[in-house]
Amino acid sequence: MTEQRPAPTDQATYWNQSGGQAWVDLQGLMDRLNRPIEDVLVERAYPGSGKRVVDIGCGAGATTLAMARRLGPQGLALGVDVSAPLVDLANRQANGSARFVQADAQTYDFGGEPFDAAMSRFGVMFFPDFDAAFGNIRSALKPGGELVFACWRSPADNPMATAPMAAAAALLPPLPRPDPLAPGRFAFADPERVRGILDRSGWRDIQIEPLNAPTPVALDDLVTLSLRMGPVATALREQDATVREQVKTAVHGALAPHAVDGVVPMVAGCWLVTARA
Repeated sequence: MTEQRPAPTDQATYWNQSGGQAWVDLQGLMDRLNRPIEDVLVERAYPGSGKRVVDIGCGAGATTLAMARRLGPQGLALGVDVSAPLVDLANRQANGSARFVQADAQTYDFGGEPFDAAMSRFGVMFFPDFDAAFGNIRSALKPGGELVFACWRSPADNPMATAPMAAAAALLPPLPRPDPLAPGRFAFADPERVRGILDRSGWRDIQIEPLNAPTPVALDDLVTLSLRMGPVATALREQDATVREQVKTAVHGALAPHAVDGVVPMVAGCWLVTARA
């Protein structure tokens, strides 16, 4: 039975416009921040030298490139992302066995030789139809091919993700209350929801385990990230310079008490999910 969900937000528009461009501008910061999750993911998803891996929601390509280095010159790491700005950046960095394509993995015809594994670092929570997307990804793998992805647990497990908006809320117009079932960062917070989606779309041997990855970040970098991506950034687009400066001050004030010697010792509260086609 297909999951009943509200109408999706237009994630493709976001990642092809403001969200994608912000990631391009902050690529170095994003890569540093996410590297601990990348290391776990690539190690777990690696199928062996010379094999084929597809990276779903590859962004600017860091995980794809890391897997390509493991696979060697006879392998293939294919990064797929809906964002043109991010795929353009990934293609400028491509080398060896890494390749990139702008496409929606929910509907993309992967064709050709099937893959040995699929992986994703925070790239699978944004599909308009989760069941269809994971069914299409499964069709791209060999029988028995492994799926490995990291997704966020709840906002309560990631307090630094919600602190900026809480600090800025009094300075901004009221925002719609986030729908936990809608596509977005925390759409897979409930592990039983994830299990149900994978089961309905034909995956087996589903395993979901907590992953707590230390992701320390400089205070100033975290403030910048909070103002360029996520709900605060969305709300700020319609505001003038005065409000923007007030919000920046409020966000900095909310995050500063968590910093030690200028660094916020964050821990990314994630799920590490594995399954087989």
